[in-house]
Amino acid sequence: MGAYKIAVIAGDGIGPEVLQEGIKVLDTIAELDDTLQFEYTHFPWGCEYYTQHGVMMDEDGIEKLKDFDAIFLGAVGFPGVPDHISLWDLLLKIRKSFDQYINIRPIKLIKGAPCPLKNVKREDVDMLFIRENSEGEYAGAGDWLFKGQENEVVLQTGVFSRKGTERVIRYAFETARKEGKSLTSISKGNALNYSMVFWDQVFEEVAKEYPDVKIASYLVDAAAMLMITDPKRFEVVVTSNLFGDILTDLGAALAGGIGLAAGANINPKKTYPSMFEPIHGSAPDIAGKGFANPLAAIWSASQLLDFLGYEKYGKLVLAAIEELLVEGNVATPDMEGTSNTSEVGDRVAKIIKNIQNIPLNNSGQLSEVGINIVL
Repeated sequence: MGAYKIAVIAGDGIGPEVLQEGIKVLDTIAELDDTLQFEYTHFPWGCEYYTQHGVMMDEDGIEKLKDFDAIFLGAVGFPGVPDHISLWDLLLKIRKSFDQYINIRPIKLIKGAPCPLKNVKREDVDMLFIRENSEGEYAGAGDWLFKGQENEVVLQTGVFSRKGTERVIRYAFETARKEGKSLTSISKGNALNYSMVFWDQVFEEVAKEYPDVKIASYLVDAAAMLMITDPKRFEVVVTSNLFGDILTDLGAALAGGIGLAAGANINPKKTYPSMFEPIHGSAPDIAGKGFANPLAAIWSASQLLDFLGYEKYGKLVLAAIEELLVEGNVATPDMEGTSNTSEVGDRVAKIIKNIQNIPLNNSGQLSEVGINIVL
């Protein structure tokens, strides 16, 4: 087949630095399989583009992106550009225009990654968050009345359609069934007496179609506590846009830090491109210094490979990240190392080449973790 067409939006701050390493890893995988090739098209959109042109992306940007197989995004945001502008006029615009209604964020404590929790086994932190990604609290519905006046009022309306709620819950059930894991719904039905009561109702309705899937349901505040005190109870998790956004950052802290946190914005029907990104911010304070952690971007590249149907290579990339952490010799300062961004990417690429023929276990890990590859 021909090359997969990847739209690259490096974005702001450290985005270009970390995304370069993600592309390096994709190209390394392509070297291992001559049937898998990537064709990149770079777009200069982001906050710097906004300061020059008054828009975060070209007016016909969505039209330009629609025929790509996937979008690889670095980071968005920079001082001087309001956060709601950078978010709504680029990231959310792409998510909504391409109906990327599933957000997938793995929270998996791999070998070698630090965890702030005491007396917790590595295998206890292994969650897959499936977040509704198109409506809910981020629908953009509301109003700002009597602005600047004494009786000023703002309204932010959460939008929960039956279609939007049911399809993300059903996707989560299908995922849990496929992986043989439990499914937990997180809501706030005791306080949000319309939206979250509706969410809970739809979850219960869909659950009847999946009697083989073990289910649980928690209020979001209780879930936040339990993620810390008893993380092993969470396997596949489905939740709303806002709750998923917040809880996955908490999860990132449990699973090695934000520098290891990846996210996928999926259009399951593949009628439009899906988008893959590290979930960290643009970190303008360290941009250009060369020590941003690229592992989240590399993990996002793994998700991209999974989405394209190359799960074996996605697992290979994750195994290489794990081997890098177990070795402990090449790491950026946030991981208590002294290496720069490019050195980390180079090491992951070299590990991939050296472990490609080593069997992986059912969890996608090397059968010989910590083999200390010498190059």
